[in-house]
Amino acid sequence: MKITKRNKQLRRKLATRGKVKVAGRKRTIVIFRTNRYLWAQVVDLVSGRTLLSVSSKEVIKNGSKKITKTEAAQKTGMELAKKAAKLGIVKVAFDRSGYRYHGRVKAFAKGARSSGLKI
Repeated sequence: MKITKRNKQLRRKLATRGKVKVAGRKRTIVIFRTNRYLWAQVVDLVSGRTLLSVSSKEVIKNGSKKITKTEAAQKTGMELAKKAAKLGIVKVAFDRSGYRYHGRVKAFAKGARSSGLKI
């Protein structure tokens, strides 16, 4: 198999997902990011259903002033934590999908933690 950038990212993604399943949490936050936006979902691992989702598109659209992508990621984390609290979700595992834990991914986690979600 040819080693490409995409194959390396998929290998990291599967390794991260395996560690999350071993942790034994029932619910996980799964993120996906592009160069412009970030999406996050809370997934129930037992049933395989998405319980809620949030996107940085919503945060940017609702904001009155222009914000950076990192600030949008942090506000997206806060929004996800608020929605999760309404559903009674307090503890989740964090599946970063093979992305490094810095920049927007770290800002998202920081925003979710600051709003009361335990990761």
